Amino acid sequence: MILVFGSINLDLVARVRAIPRPGETVLSERYDLSFGGKGANQAVAAARARKDTALAVRMASAVGEDDFGRSALDNLARNGVDIAAVRAVGLPTGCAFITVSAAGENAITVASGANRAVSSAALPDALLEGVRVLVLQMEVPPAEALAVARRARARGARVLLNLAPAPGEAEAALLPALLAETDLLVANEHEALTALALLGEAETDPEAAMRRLAMRCGEAGIVTLGRAGAVAFTGAGETLRAAALPVEAVDTTGAGDTFMGILAAALAEGMPLAPALSRACAGASMACLHPGAQAGMPHAAELDAAG
Repeated sequence: MILVFGSINLDLVARVRAIPRPGETVLSERYDLSFGGKGANQAVAAARARKDTALAVRMASAVGEDDFGRSALDNLARNGVDIAAVRAVGLPTGCAFITVSAAGENAITVASGANRAVSSAALPDALLEGVRVLVLQMEVPPAEALAVARRARARGARVLLNLAPAPGEAEAALLPALLAETDLLVANEHEALTALALLGEAETDPEAAMRRLAMRCGEAGIVTLGRAGAVAFTGAGETLRAAALPVEAVDTTGAGDTFMGILAAALAEGMPLAPALSRACAGASMACLHPGAQAGMPHAAELDAAG
């Protein structure tokens, strides 16, 4: 099983010519409502990417007792994600406000809502049995993610941490312990530099930053580089590079989550890191061809066809 412990959101997406600067108002003709949250996105990506449908993908999270929450759970179930570990709480379902520019870049504000109530204590031991890969992000309380990582690792699970959104000062004290419980770390350029700075180490090159962060993890650290693909630094001293597909991006929202979900599925099915890295890069590129976080997430057959 793959267990994704993380956030569930509804996304409100507005498309504009250019992302507004501080104090600036821009107009959009419309907005679209879509399903999101880094945890939910990664769970959907993993469920679609798995070759073996006997490999379960389970989501552990929280939603509000509202229409957004009910819709989000229906969407996860339609995509083959087990929702037995998602509970309803007395907070509104998380919501993300996304602005997408004509160039396909985005700016995102997240109202956490029920995601702040995601708890390790609410996850029974029975739902941790049989977990091969645990997937974590930073949209739920890091202390809860750390607690689940310790519990899952004690049962033999491999822990994948997506260091997104980038940690802030509030997370600095927990970061060393979280990295110590991580087998494989994934971060983009900004997140890698930010995390290293919080650990008191100065660096301006994201690859060098990830190389140093990887030394704190059990297996490897991966820095994603957008159009330039991704680079992994392993504990054995290897450097693995994978290229992105040459695509014209329509919307980059969810590309990083697509990468993470496909990587988790590939590793859970026993694929070595190098081909798993290439498969995740290809899938992230493909996701950029469609608007919204989940709409363009590829299925296993599409990934196989992409090579």
